[in-house]
Amino acid sequence: MVIQVCVGSSCYLKGSHEIVELLQKSVEEHKLENEVTLTGSFCIGKCNRVGVTVQVDDDIHVGITKENFREFFAEQILKKLERK
Repeated sequence: MVIQVCVGSSCYLKGSHEIVELLQKSVEEHKLENEVTLTGSFCIGKCNRVGVTVQVDDDIHVGITKENFREFFAEQILKKLERK
């Protein structure tokens, strides 16, 4: 699984650095280092008023914040990895 976090200027201002830190910590906590590749990407092209844009494989998710991160990680990463 490849997870790309937008680090373009808009998402950076909305906290992409915090989302990257949360992803790194969550990947380590769940021991997913061999299953997940975490990368940064300049503008993914789906800017939103709130939150950061994150691409998980081919799926683009907008509006990721510290507040909704746990739900996003559980639904979009852990569940998808369980299916593989």
